[in-house]
Amino acid sequence: MTNIVGTCQLVHGVGRLMRAKNRGRILVTGSIAGHIPGAFQLVYNSTKAFIDDFCVGLANELKDTGVIVTCLQPGPTDTAFFERAGLMDTQVGQDDSKADPAKVARDGYTALLKGENQIVSGFMNKIQAAFADILPDAVMAQMHRRMAQPDERK
Repeated sequence: MTNIVGTCQLVHGVGRLMRAKNRGRILVTGSIAGHIPGAFQLVYNSTKAFIDDFCVGLANELKDTGVIVTCLQPGPTDTAFFERAGLMDTQVGQDDSKADPAKVARDGYTALLKGENQIVSGFMNKIQAAFADILPDAVMAQMHRRMAQPDERK
């Protein structure tokens, strides 16, 4: 629940100060996982869905102020996340084509400076997020299952 509680507490604390000054920028890391019913990552994907929607709603609430809220939605990124989460025995954990974290960070920062409410980092992630919003949830859950299911041989 850190994804939800921690993010909300932090954003509330700094957002309140920014709103009082009528200026500021908040960049929150959501995920394209928030678009997908995530078999084998149910809590993670569900909390990211909350964060993605929370940011868009908050940006709308603050639209008449000088406070900008941007939600960065990366896909799989080449960080220690997969090892720390115990996902190295999954297709996504073993995939060598994860995004460069520096590029993902640049995409988020650039979108924040432009005042954009959301940014999906990476061309293939944009396609995946678009399809996730069109295809039935059951299809997306099955696709995610193939990517995130642990190798049961280990």
